[in-house]
Amino acid sequence: MSEPTSNLRLEEIIKQVKGQSFPPVDKWNPDFCGDIDMRIAVDGTWFYMGTPIGREKMVKLFASVLRKDDDGKTYLVTPVEKIGITVEDAPFVVTKMNMVDSHKGRHLHFITNVGDEVIVGAEHPLWVVDNAEKTEPRPYVRVRGRLDALISRSVFYELAEYAVAKILNGNEAFFVESAGQFYRLGDLE
Repeated sequence: MSEPTSNLRLEEIIKQVKGQSFPPVDKWNPDFCGDIDMRIAVDGTWFYMGTPIGREKMVKLFASVLRKDDDGKTYLVTPVEKIGITVEDAPFVVTKMNMVDSHKGRHLHFITNVGDEVIVGAEHPLWVVDNAEKTEPRPYVRVRGRLDALISRSVFYELAEYAVAKILNGNEAFFVESAGQFYRLGDLE
């Protein structure tokens, strides 16, 4: 099991998370210019016209202007244009996790494949979608706006090390705590 980090680390992480800045895509209302052949695969790989985008800086630039609208579609948005793209699952993938214990409690810190950082809590909730076959859970965290990240399998296994069995609101399951709240990871079965 990973060792939780110190209180000092929590303050540093909070500063990093709050220090992130993104273009104000939620305030821009440009004309829709159509869809392009750009796709984000389930594993977080970005493709343009069927070819993976290999330049990490280019992917991060595109990711910084992503927005998911009320219509459920995901767009690249600038002040002058809005272009539709395809997202197979979630636009981001959580690739790293830190569990931080401090006098303020336990906090989950996630980092995505494009470098976005979140601390799981009211603003960035964590949830798990169980499929009908009960084979593999699909864990997610809200990153920004309506954009979510799928939690990678390796990170989910690491996260499960911190799960505790409890009954919460009549639901007997495994939960993990972050920022004073409990998030269901899976049933006790």
